[in-house]
Amino acid sequence: MPTPFDGTLIVMPAFNEEEAVGNVVREVLGTFPGIHCLVVDDGSTDATLAKAAAAGAIVASLPFNLGVGGAMRVGFKYALEHGYANVIQIDSDGQHDPVGVPALIEQLATHDLVLGARFAGEGEYSVRGPRRWAMLMLSGILSRLAGTRLTDTTSGFRASGPRAVRLFAAHYPAEYLGDTVESLVIASRASLTVSQVAVAMRPRAGGRPSHNPFKAAIYLGRAVMALFIALLRPPVILPSEASTR
Repeated sequence: MPTPFDGTLIVMPAFNEEEAVGNVVREVLGTFPGIHCLVVDDGSTDATLAKAAAAGAIVASLPFNLGVGGAMRVGFKYALEHGYANVIQIDSDGQHDPVGVPALIEQLATHDLVLGARFAGEGEYSVRGPRRWAMLMLSGILSRLAGTRLTDTTSGFRASGPRAVRLFAAHYPAEYLGDTVESLVIASRASLTVSQVAVAMRPRAGGRPSHNPFKAAIYLGRAVMALFIALLRPPVILPSEASTR
């Protein structure tokens, strides 16, 4: 029997998330019967891979840590090779509430890339200091580039439609912040349409956060550098449907 989620692949990049990944996979599969979930184990040194597989996920294992961008490129390649039209990225630490997935998929009917925005009216998620300043600066610049208002350009909760999957399977950036900032630059310059929907965020279910006060202090400079490098690179031209047949 067909389901509303046929052709959609959930991709979870995971690095040392043994505490949370199993429960996140079970929640996703239980919430959306029939959906497929791929966990890309990004060189973990704990039981992440085993926990994900035991929970029912398809698993891919990288021999060493490539970062979120490298793991997501594996996910996009897998989706393209196995006939999935859409890819939904969800963090494996439990922060992304899968209840927001249908709204992301619905928006893919009219857009190529949809961001789950944490600062668009849902939930109480907030950040302060340099990290917040960087987010505001990035949102302003990338909104102009994408031709639409974006309030959360560093969100990792996002949906990619068929054109974005084809683009990102070959060109998804692996550098720090590239999976968020540079991917939006690449998509916008390739004439993909970008949108956002409001989502709520939750506390981490396990593992250690990727940002602490010290890292937050240098986030602004790294964000500016990531955007600058992305804008310097030549645009990627997405081949037409006809040329890929």
